[in-house]
Amino acid sequence: MKRLTLKAGTAIRKLAWEGERLRWRLLHPVMVGARVILIRDREVLLIRHTYREGWFFPGGGVDKGESLDEAARREAEEEAHATLRDVTLLGVYSNFEEGKSDHVAMFYSRDFDLRPFTPNNEIADRRWFSLDALPAEITPSARARIEELAAGGPPRAGAW
Repeated sequence: MKRLTLKAGTAIRKLAWEGERLRWRLLHPVMVGARVILIRDREVLLIRHTYREGWFFPGGGVDKGESLDEAARREAEEEAHATLRDVTLLGVYSNFEEGKSDHVAMFYSRDFDLRPFTPNNEIADRRWFSLDALPAEITPSARARIEELAAGGPPRAGAW
């Protein structure tokens, strides 16, 4: 029964994801999001969604009345089961692909606690990867953010 519920939830999330992509194309809303890079011992924690391919940083949309860092903390908790003690802004990025107007605040944290993770309808996997051996399925923008974090310097702004 649990397996059937997970499959149904995954199908619903895939349909919702495609619906959101259509809405982006039709209405061109301005979206604001927050993501967080979780780093520990030369490794990065990435998640894999049930409804799209690839490895990503935890993150998502900013809710009404929520600050950027509050959104990053909430998404880290919801998607990676990580409670952040400290977050630092890496940069603010824009994504205009697929007719979108997305703006993403990218944070990082080296000070957090993790709870046990169980796959669910939204997140299929949570896994640590060496910074020297990132998965082939990591998005180019995620790879670029890791390189920027390694390079140091002040917060950045630019293309996602």
